[in-house]
This record gives sequence, C-alpha cells and structure tokens, in this order.
Amino acid sequence: MTGKTHIMGGIAASTAVAYYYGFDPVTMAAAGSAGALIPDLCHTKSKIGRKFPLLSALISSVFGHRTFTHSLLFLLIIYFLATTYIPNDSLSIGLLVGIASHLILDAGTVNGIKFLFPASIKVRLPFYVKTGSAGEQVVLAALTVVTCYYIAVICGISIPF
Repeated sequence: MTGKTHIMGGIAASTAVAYYYGFDPVTMAAAGSAGALIPDLCHTKSKIGRKFPLLSALISSVFGHRTFTHSLLFLLIIYFLATTYIPNDSLSIGLLVGIASHLILDAGTVNGIKFLFPASIKVRLPFYVKTGSAGEQVVLAALTVVTCYYIAVICGISIPF
C-alpha cells in the first residue's frame, strides 16, 4: 500500500478505537497516522524512509523490506516501549493501532508480510490488491468513509443509516 492509504488506515482504525474505548480522538488520529507510517522505515523510498534516510538504509540493509518492521515481534517491542515510556494512553495506543493497521493493510497486498519474522513464512490475506492499483484506491475510499463515519459519530452528528 502507498503512504496515503496507510495514513488513512491509521486514522480510520484509531478513530474507531477512540470511539469504542473512550480515548481522545484527536490524539489517537494523530498517533495512528504516525504509527501507520513507522513500519515502512525498512523501505528507503517510503514517506518515512525519506525523512530518516540513514535509519531507513540501516534497517533495510539488515532486515530487508516487509520483514522485521512488519512483524508481530516488532509490534510487541513497540508495545513494550510505548506503554513504558509514553504516559499518554491515547498517544501510545494510537501509535500501536496505526502500526497494526499498517500490518493488516500490507498483508492485503500481493506480496504480503513476514508477520512471524524471523520465520520466513509470508502472510497474505485471502483478498488482496496490488500496491498502487485501482483496488488500492477502493480500499482508500472505504477507509475514508470509515473515518468520516467515526468522526461524525464522535462529534455527535446523526448518521441516517
């Protein structure tokens, strides 16, 4: 998936979690959008990889793309760090939700992810799209609708369906 789809996925997931669990939706959405970009540190041409080129090149050369930073192990390490060092629950949970949304979205691509890294097993959802394709645009549109729905509900706007 492209950066914009990951950002929208992070926002959609974090606003939904904020609604259901009572977290601050603005902080959750901001943290979710940031978290949704973090796993692509392993890709030097990604939005976040271009912002941190040395770190990105290091991670890419050591692990490759869609391995360690797209794994359950990475998510657990970030969970430990976030819950230990970030005192704001909306911020730490939003970050984790954003990362989780990234993993789910990339598991929905042709190449999948190595979710059980260091095992070399690739995980791919049964329904998947090619990155940058019309199918991804449909996913992006659906995530935008989900985001709008939860923002409206959080703001108290009545939805007629």
